[in-house]
Amino acid sequence: MRFSAAALVAALPALSAAQENPLDQYIAQAQQILGQAASYIPSPNKYDAAAAEASKTGPMKLSVLAQHNWEDTLYAPVAAGAKTPEEWWILITGGNKTCFGRCDRLETAFQGAAAKFAELPTTPHMGVLNCDDQPILCNSWSANVGNIWAFHMLPKPAPVDIYKKRLNLTTVTTDEIVQLQEAGNKEDFVLLESFWHPFNGKAAELGLSIPLGYLLWVFNLVPQWAFMLIVSFASRSMMGNRAQQRAQQRAPAAAAPASK
Repeated sequence: MRFSAAALVAALPALSAAQENPLDQYIAQAQQILGQAASYIPSPNKYDAAAAEASKTGPMKLSVLAQHNWEDTLYAPVAAGAKTPEEWWILITGGNKTCFGRCDRLETAFQGAAAKFAELPTTPHMGVLNCDDQPILCNSWSANVGNIWAFHMLPKPAPVDIYKKRLNLTTVTTDEIVQLQEAGNKEDFVLLESFWHPFNGKAAELGLSIPLGYLLWVFNLVPQWAFMLIVSFASRSMMGNRAQQRAQQRAPAAAAPASK
């Protein structure tokens, strides 16, 4: 089979890229496999568009984040060429599944702070992410309920700093949340540096955040006893295979005649 010079020249960039980045093809394959697997799984996400719009345009100006809109929502107020970041405070909350019904006080306190911030020009934009309604997104961020995530948004492709603050579900008040903002710093927050960072993390860089979110969601559906049973069977199978291999290795030596 002969190849024309033109075809060979056309193929050179692809060959060069493959040689420079030998792992890229494997990463692309992993993205494709995980993406296809996720497409076959029914989405567990819930989103009430009418309620979300009422919350966003109401007195609290509280945006509801979901898997399909979270990035556009966070970038919406960011002006092109801006040097000062737009700040968002996102409450990570949940219902009976993820917060065991203990997030009501937290949500009330956050909503009270949102209503106060809505009347002031220099306060953060406010939003909420409910992990009962958006389990894939919460898993893709490795986000735990009971936290405020403070996003500092600059125009793309600038990195995004995120700070986390854990709140006490039984004692938190609106005043406590307002005081966090009035302090004017992030001394009570922790800078997020993680594989799961929604913008800067390795999972996001490789395009694996959402597929891994589905994988974790499916994994969490498996009861703990069933998982332990699978691990037990797997470990026993491995031990049995090793014992069989050792027996096979000893058999030739035992069968060989003794040298004279």
